[in-house]
Amino acid sequence: MNLTEDQILENWNKLIQAIEDNFEGDRKNKLLELYNKLGETMMLAPASGIEHFHNCFAGGYVDHVLRVMSCADKVYNMWKDMGSHVSNYSHEELMFAALNHDLGKAGDIDNEYYVPNPSEWHRKNQGKIYDPNPNIQHMTVPHRSIWLLSNFGIKFSQNEMIAILTHDGVYDSANDAYLKPYGKEKALWNNLPIVLHHADHMASRIEYENWKFGNKIVESISKNPKPYGKKPKVSTANDNAADLFKDLFGDNKWFG
Repeated sequence: MNLTEDQILENWNKLIQAIEDNFEGDRKNKLLELYNKLGETMMLAPASGIEHFHNCFAGGYVDHVLRVMSCADKVYNMWKDMGSHVSNYSHEELMFAALNHDLGKAGDIDNEYYVPNPSEWHRKNQGKIYDPNPNIQHMTVPHRSIWLLSNFGIKFSQNEMIAILTHDGVYDSANDAYLKPYGKEKALWNNLPIVLHHADHMASRIEYENWKFGNKIVESISKNPKPYGKKPKVSTANDNAADLFKDLFGDNKWFG
């Protein structure tokens, strides 16, 4: 899949609007503060580092988050329609967990999480387009997500925390304590983590199929990713957006 500059900006606007639409009061304001603070890198971040994984291209992270939020809403309603007990968590909790499930992939306050892989051989032969940033403190993506939310004073419920921590499902053995409990007293209190995992899995599969069967990323992006470099200040989705892309990419069009 290949996103144009306009599509990246449109997705960013949709993400900011999703925060406006789904949250209220102090929590909404602090979420907007966090997302605008990280907007310089988040807007252009990939969702993964390997070409055949999901959304390994500029703008892939935001595109993935929007798709997970959409899938989560549909999965939630399907579970509800089929008679599942969804009254012990709120739709807002679901949207909060979906919005922030991969927040750690935005990096920390000063550094992006993914950086271009300097090895041409690995890019061309193994599709390893991006590497985790060696200059950022190592931690799991879910734990960095929780750290970022906490660092900006954003309150979250127990339901939201468990859903974010376990969104990778049984693919991550760290989740066994929640998802493979010994004894009914340790079972999940609600199905929010399962709904979120299904939504994330669905979105990731769709993105894989877009890569496999649709238009692949243009050669100039996937085989020669450009470092982010020094980034201008971006306070909202619209402010200085054109300048952001000129500073990052110059006059070269990465986006086909």
